[in-house]
Amino acid sequence: MSHPRARTAGRVATVMAVALACAALGYGETRAARTDEPAPRPAVARAAALAGSTQAPTTAITPATLPVQAAAVAAALRTPLTATGLGSRLRAEVIDVATGAVVLNRGATTAAAPASTAKLLTAAAVLTTRGPDFRIRTSVVLGSGGTVVLVGHGDPTLTGARATQRPAYTGAARLSDLAAAITHAGVRPTRIVVDSSAFGGPAVSPAWDSDDVPTEYGAAITATMTDGGRAAPSAVVRSANPDLAAGAELAALLGHPKLPVSRGVAPTGARVLGTVRSAPVSTLVAQMLMYSDNVIAECLGRQVAMTRGLPATFTGAAAAIRATVRTLGVDPGAGMRDASGLAPTDRLSASALADLLAMVATRRSGSPGDPAFGDLVAGLPVGAWSGSLQDRYVAGSARAGAGLVRAKTGTLTGVSALAGLVHDRSGRLLAFAFIADRATSTPGAQAALDELAAALATCTCSS
Repeated sequence: MSHPRARTAGRVATVMAVALACAALGYGETRAARTDEPAPRPAVARAAALAGSTQAPTTAITPATLPVQAAAVAAALRTPLTATGLGSRLRAEVIDVATGAVVLNRGATTAAAPASTAKLLTAAAVLTTRGPDFRIRTSVVLGSGGTVVLVGHGDPTLTGARATQRPAYTGAARLSDLAAAITHAGVRPTRIVVDSSAFGGPAVSPAWDSDDVPTEYGAAITATMTDGGRAAPSAVVRSANPDLAAGAELAALLGHPKLPVSRGVAPTGARVLGTVRSAPVSTLVAQMLMYSDNVIAECLGRQVAMTRGLPATFTGAAAAIRATVRTLGVDPGAGMRDASGLAPTDRLSASALADLLAMVATRRSGSPGDPAFGDLVAGLPVGAWSGSLQDRYVAGSARAGAGLVRAKTGTLTGVSALAGLVHDRSGRLLAFAFIADRATSTPGAQAALDELAAALATCTCSS
């Protein structure tokens, strides 16, 4: 990933304030816009005006006596709903989280292409099944005749960076540690075999467009890979053969870059030379949501499938995510084809997205038996601040949502979506989902969606 320009100096204190506020509140694309994954930026605030903007409301709100009024929401959104940037159709739902009441519904129960907002379901499902503390292991074992077998179990963030190099993902396990374990064991490798048998089925979804892999946002999905499917930590375009690329990186780290690398399966009972583990699932979820990482999403979807006894494939992951989300009281329908939302044929309703967010917001406290949904909310990009929203909410009427709107973006050709959480002016928490699936201009659609969310932030919607 590239390293972007530094932001305005002197705002570090503001970042800390936002981090604390997020914790207190439970918050903790493109082929002409094919994916909405930007490069990560330093966590430094854009403007001093954002200071304190995410602090909890000071006015006490009593949900029983001050419900959100549908008429007030309709009035607040009347003008932004007419924006030409939304195209000829918008699916929309807004929920008063405290009461669960739907206060706006425009075709919300009809499924549409969700794009990357589908990752919200993947996040909820993996936090429910694997839990926030689970770490994905990668091992090296000894084969016959000096063969070293690299065995992956689906960690998309394992890094090929050397000890002095920065990995593509913070907190990533290092392939260099596995190389050191091989050397420490006194093994003289003769070849590298890569075992990705933990995943099955095609490595590239047949539901994806033919030019999605390899790209900066898409790679083949294999159980063994490094740096999100990249052949090097700094690579922009990801790999069509990330498993073999990982094996080649291991060979280079061993000082034998010309070692032959092939695919295979580790011998039963093989001697384990070393094991590393990924950052916790909570961190992987945050990385997936913040930068809309399709590869992390597909790997986490397969983790859900494994826990539910389903094949670790595109089909198995989608089925496992749907089944898990249903146990949470949300109906996802039957239209998802993958875990990332990259498939143009994926279908999900705005109602399902808003319902999921409302459920997450009410169960984020970490009650016994509840998944750590605070990790999901904390991973949502913040308007004008972070992730895929870092350059949005900076102009026009959408600026009113800067630092306030927390949402997952979604972008495909002709589709722009936004689903998230925001407090209205009186302090009421709203869950919203907007899908414009007939957009003619991605920038125009994104600007229009941002104005909708900002209008909720400035609405005094309760009485």
